[in-house]
Amino acid sequence: MFDIQEELKKLPDKSGVYIMKDANGVVIYVGKAVVLKNRVRQYFQQSANHPPKVQAMVSKISEFEYIVVDSEVEALMLECNLIKKYKPKYNILLKDDKHYPYIKVTLNEEYPRILKTRRVDKDGAKYFGPYSSGFAVNDTIDTLKKLFPLKTCNKNLPRDIGKTRPCLNYHMKQCLAPCQGGVNRDEYRDMMKKICRFLGGQYDEIINDIRMQMESAAEQLDFEKAALLRNKISSIKQLSESQKVLSTDLEDRDIIGYSADSTDLCVQVFFVRNGRVIGREHFMFEGEANEDKGYSLSTFIKQFYNTVQFVPSEIVLQSEVDDSETIAKWLTEKRGFKVALRVPQRGDLVKLVHMVSENAEITLKLHRERQSREGIVPAEGMSQLVKLLGLEEAPARIESYDISNTGSTEIVASMVVFENGRPARQEYRKFKMKSIEQQNDYGSMQETLFRRLNRAKREKEEAAENAKFSKLPDLILVDGGSNHVNAAKQVIEELGYSFKIAGMAKDDRHRTKSLVYMGNEYDLSGNMPLLRLITEIQDETHRVAVEYNRKLREKRYVKSELDEVEGIGQTRKKALIRHFKSVAAIKKADVAQLQEVDGISEKIAKKIYEYFN
Repeated sequence: MFDIQEELKKLPDKSGVYIMKDANGVVIYVGKAVVLKNRVRQYFQQSANHPPKVQAMVSKISEFEYIVVDSEVEALMLECNLIKKYKPKYNILLKDDKHYPYIKVTLNEEYPRILKTRRVDKDGAKYFGPYSSGFAVNDTIDTLKKLFPLKTCNKNLPRDIGKTRPCLNYHMKQCLAPCQGGVNRDEYRDMMKKICRFLGGQYDEIINDIRMQMESAAEQLDFEKAALLRNKISSIKQLSESQKVLSTDLEDRDIIGYSADSTDLCVQVFFVRNGRVIGREHFMFEGEANEDKGYSLSTFIKQFYNTVQFVPSEIVLQSEVDDSETIAKWLTEKRGFKVALRVPQRGDLVKLVHMVSENAEITLKLHRERQSREGIVPAEGMSQLVKLLGLEEAPARIESYDISNTGSTEIVASMVVFENGRPARQEYRKFKMKSIEQQNDYGSMQETLFRRLNRAKREKEEAAENAKFSKLPDLILVDGGSNHVNAAKQVIEELGYSFKIAGMAKDDRHRTKSLVYMGNEYDLSGNMPLLRLITEIQDETHRVAVEYNRKLREKRYVKSELDEVEGIGQTRKKALIRHFKSVAAIKKADVAQLQEVDGISEKIAKKIYEYFN
């Protein structure tokens, strides 16, 4: 039932990890992508020259899923974790974490050092990373050693103080010689704390210092030194890139986010163990979308953690929950150690919660599409539609209409068709208003229906061979309430038709609320199957209208008559259109009015006026 070609169209323009599965649901490959849409599609392009191993893998793919993240580095780290978890057949299996370096500050020593390591231990030291580039780590450590007079030897201090002469670094002013007792322990550790702040992201002070050195070198025409300093700034910025998918505090925590549509709620949990995302689970709660989220999350947490064997020390939440203090105490007793419920307000955890909620939104959307694909939503929804409206039979063809505009420009309409409860995309039509010049939803709806039905009548009279509007609806749905229905009904009756027509009304949060039919408004909140169907139809109709509006708007910015006016480039053209809304309005403007636009001088205004007049 998994339609690969359809799912490929839905891939996002985001970084992430994709998971390929065979017919038995077994994970056979895990990969990362800077842009998921581009990377995953490459596997299924017939023209792609894949090596034999990839060809064999693609032939076994029955479905795929993906996890979006915020950067390529995060995707890389998550890919590594998932490969270790699933051990996919077509991946090169990594043995351990030694592929990625860390910076270790040995705060567990009297006189700390800075080291590069590929292993994280609970030894009292402070770790930063992991990082994808070993070169950046080495270069930054070298930079820090030059900027700060650090101890680089392995001498055991204070045991070995005074036993040997100071090394060359001391004479080169690159070490304070703690081995000779030349520096106070507390002063030395204060310097290391400053370095830790830099490695923790507070690095502006050092970057500014290096930049000043670079500018000084450039002024002295020492361009080679300036280039080296420039490269070091780049290395530090690369090193400081934040990591959320893999953290180094080695904490166990669960990250809980959610997403809701008009009917259902999806809760997603990311499991972080030993500082590493090791897995995720999602839970669907049908009919819970409009419940108070504090209550819903509280109920979920209690039910979920009542069944699991392990409770982490911290549960990070997208929003506050009811009875949080009581739940925290209960979980603390269950675990035997303190458990905290936390709603972060800033920092990396906020970004991680956002990533989890974004995945919940994607999961919910895929769940809804899967239900539609398998016929669950169409069958149950159509059955309830017949009962609610008192129809003799289920409408085989439903046409849904919506209007989209940008003020008085790009006034468009969409006609979306559902046949037997499923979208028939080849039947979709789009309209650009011809008689409506100002925002007027009722007039736009009437023009759209008139053109659509009049075209159908003309095609029938002329017996047109390539008729595109000859199929007539069994039920018409319009986006709006009773006024929209009455406006549409007037046109339908004038053309001699008697189609059934209903309005899809929304609540204050722009979610599908009710159906307006024959003067009655039917609340759909208690009818989940029908609410899901109408929501799908309304959302799809709105999507098509908005995308057409956006396409025309972008086209207007790209090319217009203004391109022929001397002195008018893209910046001035956009400014003019933003100000006057259309080229027609620009044609009517005088020189003084044209000068009101940012960037339009009197000289340019006269050229525009003379061109159009």
